[in-house]
Amino acid sequence: MVVIPSRTDAQRQFEIEEGIGDTRVTGTVKKVVADRGFGFITAEDGEEYFFHRSALDSSLSFENLAVDERVSFEVERSDKGPRARQVRAA
Repeated sequence: MVVIPSRTDAQRQFEIEEGIGDTRVTGTVKKVVADRGFGFITAEDGEEYFFHRSALDSSLSFENLAVDERVSFEVERSDKGPRARQVRAA
């Protein structure tokens, strides 16, 4: 098991603003809106991230994605705020 040290809010904001995606974040799927092709993930630090079905790695099937499923992902900047990308099973 890899332990990633906790980041401060300032560090997290810098990563989001700069689009740094080399640090994977772990969390659980909070909600899936199947008919619209998106959902939300709650990270272990309590932050919530939007994801689109196109952001899923080939290890996950959007149709079989379940609430409370553990995933890891990278964070990217978007016009509407931070979102998850390269989402895969944790």
